[in-house]
Amino acid sequence: MTENLIQETIAFVKSALKNAEGGHDWFHTERVYKTAKLISEKEEVNTLVVQLAALLHDIADPKFHDGDEEIGPKTAHDFLVSKNFDPVHTAHVVSIIKYMSFKNSLEKKSNGFNSLELQVVQDADRLDAIGAIGIARTFNYGGFKNRELFNPSISPKLNMSKKEYKKSNAPTINHFYEKLLLLKDQMNTQTGKKLANQRHQFMLDYLDQFYAEWNGEL
Repeated sequence: MTENLIQETIAFVKSALKNAEGGHDWFHTERVYKTAKLISEKEEVNTLVVQLAALLHDIADPKFHDGDEEIGPKTAHDFLVSKNFDPVHTAHVVSIIKYMSFKNSLEKKSNGFNSLELQVVQDADRLDAIGAIGIARTFNYGGFKNRELFNPSISPKLNMSKKEYKKSNAPTINHFYEKLLLLKDQMNTQTGKKLANQRHQFMLDYLDQFYAEWNGEL
């Protein structure tokens, strides 16, 4: 039953994301899924909930659905219900998808939901946002939105509200300071923290190289 559900979920996600933007496609989901399983090895969690949440976490990203934050959790819920998955675990998976996003951390109020399973999936997703792949995804999305690579006259905006973050059209380099470089210190698990340290340093090295080339120093 468990393996069949995982395979059916994989097939469902692959189909749903077949035309997705390159940074939020099936391969992103697959990486998050694999990393979540790796982190789970060190944590006492419900591994099925972790795997399903990882697979379904970007099934309908609000960025590509006019900012609708309900369509993703609803799509995941409807799929799991159609598979007669346990209602309690279904609710857990849906809650993880609803509350794991970085932008939700920008709200001052607490959402009141947390679990070890959420922490594992959140770490896995955030790890895919940093390091070499995180850099590639960031510029891919910036190109998708036709944003400038860098503009020295536009400074990063720190301490944004959730509303401001969602509306931002800043140059892609600014996103490093507004999100990516903040993620290392937001990791939940020991495995996540360890992996994030190396990827964080890679981004710092990349930025040094970027500015040196931009300024004609190298």
